Amino acid sequence: MIRSEATILNSLALHKVGNKAEDEGVHLSQSLLEVNEDIRLLLLSYFLSPFKSSLYYQLYHDTNLKLNEVYNYVSEIFDNPDTLYEQSVNIAKHLYEQSTHPKIKSGELYVVYFNDCVVNGETVDAVGIFKSENKDVFLKVYPSANGYLLESQEGINISKLDKGCLIFNTDRDDGYIVSVVDNTDKGSDALYWIDDFLHVRQRNDSYAKTENAIAMCKSFINEKLPEEFAINRAEQADMLSQSAKFFKENDSFDIDEFANEVIQQPDIIDSFKAYRNDFAYERDVELPDTFDISNDAVKRKARVLKSVIKLDKNFHIYVHGSRKLIERGIDPDTRMQYYKLLFKSEE
Repeated sequence: MIRSEATILNSLALHKVGNKAEDEGVHLSQSLLEVNEDIRLLLLSYFLSPFKSSLYYQLYHDTNLKLNEVYNYVSEIFDNPDTLYEQSVNIAKHLYEQSTHPKIKSGELYVVYFNDCVVNGETVDAVGIFKSENKDVFLKVYPSANGYLLESQEGINISKLDKGCLIFNTDRDDGYIVSVVDNTDKGSDALYWIDDFLHVRQRNDSYAKTENAIAMCKSFINEKLPEEFAINRAEQADMLSQSAKFFKENDSFDIDEFANEVIQQPDIIDSFKAYRNDFAYERDVELPDTFDISNDAVKRKARVLKSVIKLDKNFHIYVHGSRKLIERGIDPDTRMQYYKLLFKSEE
């Protein structure tokens, strides 16, 4: 996780970047922006508070990492923080070159140097790149002789960061550790920030492995399992529930331990392991036999393993415990199916 209690906003450059397709241009400031302490604290909150996820990325390039523009500009800043303004100009021009979709909005670009960021327990400096695109309307109230006056004013809502990234000065040879925020629409016009401008991909860390394993288990149980085996929804729900329990109660994932504890049947285990390999290959992700489980990933993603049996449009059965306490049958009078639920007490 990212901690910001002791983080210092060291220096800040501000430019305006338009839409290249509309020929709006880049409007560059002439120097670093000077702000007082009150504004500095507001900016710290504006820039850092949206970064709550433990999902991390890394800068990359298909052929050579050093061909990634942002990687080069940020590396120059880390090597010499006094070059922040110079490199912020390069970053602004690079962003403008990627802003070719007609729906991309012009906005203010902030390039910031932070001291004493804590990521994954390590204290490092970081470069932040942020863009504000949307403006809100605010009301200002003034006292007057007859009471009060109201005025409207357009400005930036510091509770809503549109786009941002934090690039931490660690793991340089692998493209740094990068955290990304993009709160605009996720359409094709939004891809330019992550794919075209930053050019990042998800890091292959414990968070990514846990997230991919959870997605793989859900896909196998909900899609592959009923194709190959005679299994009903109650058995599927039970397996989803046991999968969620495994991820929540264990510190590490071992595919043999998971298969023996959750899946149990040898023929289904063989199918599961083969599916794991196919899933990893088709999605170009790594799913090793063993890895450390990320608690943050479990908290955010384990809900996809929710075990619910939907009966027509009348009932939902949420399964959290033993499959043995659910019995299925057919009513002889109505010829309709039923579930019988066994329990000791009602809450």
